Amino acid sequence: MDVKYPHLPEAENRIVYVRPVAVAGLPGALRAQLGEMTTVYSVHGENGEQLALVANRELAFALARQHDMAPVSVH
Repeated sequence: MDVKYPHLPEAENRIVYVRPVAVAGLPGALRAQLGEMTTVYSVHGENGEQLALVANRELAFALARQHDMAPVSVH
């Protein structure tokens, strides 16, 4: 069924993926800025491009929604 709903945004390019990232695997300059944090969350576009790196999962989802994107968790 292919029904268009005029009040909903098109799904194309609107999904972003949120995944945890170990701080230990990040570059040294970035690790220094993160202090005691052990995990941060990365937001990626459909093509895999990293769009943002944020402190926690809730912030990643809020950021995506503020930009009219649909966040999905990736493990």
